[in-house]
Amino acid sequence: MRRQPRLVTEASQAFSFSRRAWLLGAGQAGVGVLLAGRMGWLAVAENARFSQLAESNRVNMTLIPPRRGWIVDRNGAPIANNRTSFRVDIIPDRLEGGDEGRERVLRALEVLLRLTPQDMERVRIDLKHAAGFQPVAVAEDLDWERFAAVSVRLPELPGVAPTRNFARSYPLGAAVAHLTGYVGAPTAEQFRETHDQLLVTPGFKLGKDGLERALEHELRGTPGAKRVEVTSRGKLVAELPTRPDVPGRNHRLTIDAGLQDYAARRLGTNSGSAVVIDCRTGEMLAMVSMPAYDPNSFSAGISHLEWDMLSGNDHVPLMNKVTQGLYPPGSTVKPMNGLALLAAGVGASDRVNCSGAMRLGSSVFHCHKRGGHGPLDLRNAIMQSCDIYFYEMIRRVGYDAIAPLARSLGLGQKFVLPFGSQRYGTVPDSAWKLKKYKTKWTVADGLNASIGQGYVLVNPLQLAIMAARLGSGRVLQPTLLADQIDNNPPPLPISPEHFATVREAMWGVVNGGGTGGAARMYVPGVSLAAKTGTAQVRRITMAERRSGVLGNASLPFKLRDHALFVCFAPADNPRYAAAVVLEHNGHTVRNLDTPMIGRDIVTYLFDRDRAIKSLAEVEPTWGGDIPTRMAAQAAEYRAARNLPPAAVATKNDAVVPSNAPAVAAATTQADKQAATLEGDGPTGDTIAEDGTTEGTQQ
Repeated sequence: MRRQPRLVTEASQAFSFSRRAWLLGAGQAGVGVLLAGRMGWLAVAENARFSQLAESNRVNMTLIPPRRGWIVDRNGAPIANNRTSFRVDIIPDRLEGGDEGRERVLRALEVLLRLTPQDMERVRIDLKHAAGFQPVAVAEDLDWERFAAVSVRLPELPGVAPTRNFARSYPLGAAVAHLTGYVGAPTAEQFRETHDQLLVTPGFKLGKDGLERALEHELRGTPGAKRVEVTSRGKLVAELPTRPDVPGRNHRLTIDAGLQDYAARRLGTNSGSAVVIDCRTGEMLAMVSMPAYDPNSFSAGISHLEWDMLSGNDHVPLMNKVTQGLYPPGSTVKPMNGLALLAAGVGASDRVNCSGAMRLGSSVFHCHKRGGHGPLDLRNAIMQSCDIYFYEMIRRVGYDAIAPLARSLGLGQKFVLPFGSQRYGTVPDSAWKLKKYKTKWTVADGLNASIGQGYVLVNPLQLAIMAARLGSGRVLQPTLLADQIDNNPPPLPISPEHFATVREAMWGVVNGGGTGGAARMYVPGVSLAAKTGTAQVRRITMAERRSGVLGNASLPFKLRDHALFVCFAPADNPRYAAAVVLEHNGHTVRNLDTPMIGRDIVTYLFDRDRAIKSLAEVEPTWGGDIPTRMAAQAAEYRAARNLPPAAVATKNDAVVPSNAPAVAAATTQADKQAATLEGDGPTGDTIAEDGTTEGTQQ
């Protein structure tokens, strides 16, 4: 069936056209609204972003590293400050022309900066291993002539970045290394974590260790910016006002810089540490660990050669021995043990007859004085450091009566200080042993602990706090930052009469014929109260005892006894307390032993000229001052080795001294030595039987 054709009238045509025109107009209007809306969005909402993009196309901005805040001592003397420095870096990503272009730039820099072949080898190795955006130092601390010579030839030296900035400086050098730490270039890993452009700015350095790392966010400051107007092709049009940097916050410490430097020098060639505390407030006046590294060298970027030299040193200069070293305290705990005995009901006049030995079962525990001391009360037992007195008295009351007071005097305690690496040691008791070893406490354990051996381990800071609390009678907390001082620490819950008895005994150690006579001070009106200590690190077998016990001078360094010393002064009104711990010192050299070192450090606080004169008499016999000895050691190390080219390359990984493998190895070895001296041991071969090797120091 055929469909009839549709008739199209003039009216229907007009209607169809009008509808299409309306739809088309509505679409055009919609597009117009969208365009207007988009234009409005771009002009209003996105105005700031596009203005910034336009500005960045017009203006090139280079960040200026901020000046770090200073670290100053209690008197305002600089411990870490800044000095103007000219340096030249290479940014690997900005080098042009491949290997040929890189070598052309390096040859030009070699001439302009008068670099040695060793310098060039280091730069090439550093470029090979650096991340593309990571600046590679070519030369630092340049004179103006060489810096200007590079600056005027920059158009011919793509990738070269000369910078005038502020370099970190440590005026006291190695004396403050473990206190301040150092600054160094950020690692590639640190940039990937934060994408902070400041981290790849030539010349910028951040805190790597010590206080520099702990206080990084406050010391860093806010970067400035150098701004220049350029064309689309990068041609300079005009220099714009520079945005200044905002320096970091300065930090004042409780440290006395003069005392810090003196204590470091007075430790001489020892591997050891010294801590000085204000007995009124707990302020740390000195915190020294020696030997140490030079933080100025580390901040400039040390070589693998220097790192290997420090890592291989058996005195472990990379370790902060004040907070990371753990040692048996030896006889330095006897005054503290005396306080605990008095609190447990032992009378100050109660006597024990020392015949030189004490039998326990089948074992014999000796005193360090083989012939014995005869009848002794508490005061004389502390003065003469009699082992038999403390064996017998602590056997009677039990070591569980001693441990709580030891903890109240700071042993085994964790202190809030701005250091990431601290080891806290052990104050043992029966509950501790049962939990750790699943065995009961024995009488022999108590005898070991009574003379500061066996399971007892402390760090030098804890010993200094113990001495300060003995002297002050207050719960002092150590502080390093001057804005955190507690001027009113609470008193210890201990009888003043008991304190008086122990302080009198410590005075006698030095001034009444005790074991520390060599520490007697020569400052009029000032006397020192102290306690000497010796801690063994090896067992002495009965076979060796029968054939003759080897003296420390005949033993390898690592097998010698530790030497310890705690003190406070003036004895009648304590103002300062100190602790000196010397690793494997063995009491082998008189002017390098703890009593004379402790005496001179405390003398500095009362009579500086006398202390400096005393040091001047002996320091030349040790090979000179610290920088002289370090330079001689470095020269000897280089001369003894046929070094590969890579040895001169800059060490730029994330490993820092406090976390170094050498430090971990040293602490592991010390832990193993301590473990061999724990517990009862074989019959007739206990550490308590060996006693101490203390002799009378006069």
